Amino acid sequence: MVAILEKLSEQPALVRPIKYDEMSDADLVFACQQRDTKAFEYLLKRHERSVYAILHHLAPEWSDTSDLAQEVFLRVWRSIGSLRKREAFKTWLYQIVTNLFYDELRERRKFGAVSLDEPVRTDREGEFTAAQIADTAASPDEVVERRELEVAIKAAMNDLPQEFRIMILLREMEGFSYNEIARLTGTELGTVKSRISRARQKMHEKLLPFLDSYPDAYSPQRRSA
Repeated sequence: MVAILEKLSEQPALVRPIKYDEMSDADLVFACQQRDTKAFEYLLKRHERSVYAILHHLAPEWSDTSDLAQEVFLRVWRSIGSLRKREAFKTWLYQIVTNLFYDELRERRKFGAVSLDEPVRTDREGEFTAAQIADTAASPDEVVERRELEVAIKAAMNDLPQEFRIMILLREMEGFSYNEIARLTGTELGTVKSRISRARQKMHEKLLPFLDSYPDAYSPQRRSA
């Protein structure tokens, strides 16, 4: 993100006594549409973690997700002037993320540069799994057990077909509705519901050995439709 902001800093920003951190996304978007680079900086800071997390979870074996995130931010800056529904910025942002991911996936498959079936790497913690098992009061034994669960959840997630993975990430990690996911991915609503249901079931089956100890770790019924 630093490289992006350095490039944009050469452009004149609006000088206004505004507390950017108190502005809504819609207000920040409006300021960005006036080419206010300071507003863009705050907008990126507010959403960059989710962008990085989704890219990482979609393709954990890719080593250049930071470069892809930079491309997302560039596309946002170039196109934000055309965003009419400013209150829908988050949905629009994730449309850019998913489009970029699919573009990259097609290119890498075309040149045989990537396989989403490679063994999962478990040396980095993901936002999704951390959100499921965090417990600062856990005993040392519980920490070990929950670390094993975290690895299992991550492996189960990364073992999903990519068309399942992206939908359950948007649903479980970002809280998008089925209709929003259908729009984001250009998929029929019935297909979205079916894939999310099947993804939940697949993860549930893989996590069965852990469910006696952690019954709420991951259940197909954990999030209502």
